[in-house]
Amino acid sequence: MKTKMLSIVLMFVVMSAITKSSYATTVNSAATVLNDIKSINKIELHGNVELFISDNAAEQVTVYNKYYAESALVQNNKGVLRITSYGTEKLIVWVTSDNLRTISAYDNAEVKSFGDVSKIEFNIDLHDNATAKLNFNTYSANVTLKDNAKIELSGTVNEFSLNHNTGSAIINNNFSAEHFTENNNTRTDARSKVLAGLE
Repeated sequence: MKTKMLSIVLMFVVMSAITKSSYATTVNSAATVLNDIKSINKIELHGNVELFISDNAAEQVTVYNKYYAESALVQNNKGVLRITSYGTEKLIVWVTSDNLRTISAYDNAEVKSFGDVSKIEFNIDLHDNATAKLNFNTYSANVTLKDNAKIELSGTVNEFSLNHNTGSAIINNNFSAEHFTENNNTRTDARSKVLAGLE
């Protein structure tokens, strides 16, 4: 009888472990690690999202809110990770990936690097009121700012391309670029928002 009870309990423990590891693992009551998301080369953010990115060979997506209970979506399709949240509190997500090459952020989304963004090529485009704070150690970086988007840059880039309009803002926080190309989509007054050191 003891052997039978022990076998049943062991079966339930193994079944629950298999079920959790195949999709998501709850780190604590406020964080969920999504294990099934791999080969991320682009991230799209919509709504009220705060994204932290870092380089790491072990790809991982950690969501720090109970996003299942909120009006939030985290979806991966062919290397594109889409994160959407229209809740009142920011959905906080941390993505580690060596393959990430592009980020597109809309609405009130925020992007922050945790450590250096060390890539051969990296592209970021910010729309609406999206913001970013990135520390580069990159050969080539392309930044596009639309609407009232804002970016704070630090670190070094060899080839840097900036596309922006008058409503956008660029903050130079000890950032340097060997070669700098600027495309100002609405020429009037935009240079006043580009801080010294980028030109």
